[in-house]
Amino acid sequence: MIDPELIHRIVQGYELPLLGTHGLPHWARVLETGLRLAEHTGADRRVVALFAVFHDSRRRNEAVDDGHGARGAALAQELRSRWLDLTDEQFALLTTACVHHTDGTVEGDVTVRTCWDADRLDLWRVRIEPRDRYLCTDAARNAAIRQWARERSLGDFTPDYVDREWIGDR
Repeated sequence: MIDPELIHRIVQGYELPLLGTHGLPHWARVLETGLRLAEHTGADRRVVALFAVFHDSRRRNEAVDDGHGARGAALAQELRSRWLDLTDEQFALLTTACVHHTDGTVEGDVTVRTCWDADRLDLWRVRIEPRDRYLCTDAARNAAIRQWARERSLGDFTPDYVDREWIGDR
């Protein structure tokens, strides 16, 4: 669903370790969790997938990094005409999701809320238990989905395509 060449363009300016806390394995888990949540929420799968690879793409550190979501949205804008086949409405959802993903907000469009939940369900990787009050959808509160996401996050699960397609010979 994500063109490896788009990933290559994104990581060209990524300042942190590709396999770090906010790097490619995290993006892939957010992608897969978001798509799983979208099966239940009806969220726009294209926006959810693109959120996964842009939301932390312009972090400058692994700790508190105000503005990183907005920088990720700005990168999406730069790459939009060549790499992102989105309507204006879809792009607005992507931008909103990226800019506000660390605000703790739980209200808004179902696609945006699904994006936020996908990211929040990977907090176990930094030993933070996602709290129900910060989850935006019933799907994210589902015990089976939470357990699936928890195991992947705590185990630092990295899908095979990350190394094969996203990193490859780069």
